Amino acid sequence: MKKIFYFILVTAISGCFNIGKKQAIDSLTKEEVYATINAFDRAWESKNALGVDAVLSPAYIYFTPSGNTFIRDSIVATAGASLYRLSNAERIIIDTRIDGNMAVVNTRWIGMGDYRGVAFNDDQRCSINIIKKDGTVKILSEHCTELKNNGFK
Repeated sequence: MKKIFYFILVTAISGCFNIGKKQAIDSLTKEEVYATINAFDRAWESKNALGVDAVLSPAYIYFTPSGNTFIRDSIVATAGASLYRLSNAERIIIDTRIDGNMAVVNTRWIGMGDYRGVAFNDDQRCSINIIKKDGTVKILSEHCTELKNNGFK
C-alpha cells in the first residue's frame, strides 16, 4: 500500500513540474513576437516563399482590407510569385498585447508595388495574431484595414 501511495505521490508531483515546464516553454515574449514579424516581413520583401512559409501557422488566415480572406497556401504562393512586386515596405509596431502563449500585435503597414500589373499604395492598420505552441512561434492570422482618407495617422 505504501508503494502505491508513493508512486501516486511521485507521479502527481512530477506531473506538476512538467505542467510548469510546458507553460514556461509556451510563454511568449515580446522579443519572440518581434523576431517572428521581422522574419515574415524580410521574407515577404525578398520574395522568399520558404521564409514566409516557415513563420506561418498551418491554420494561418489573412483577412484583407476588402473583406476577403486568403488561406495560408495562397499567401505563400503570392510571396514568391512574379505577379506580386513590392517596391517599398515599412511596418511600424504600435502595441503588443501578450496573454500566455498568444499575442495580438497592432501594426501599421505601408507598402507600394504592383499586383497582377495593377499598382498599389497601401497604408494599413494590421492586427497580427501570434501563437507559441510546443516552443515554436508562428503567425496565426493577420487582419488589415486600409487607413486612407479616414484621418488616421
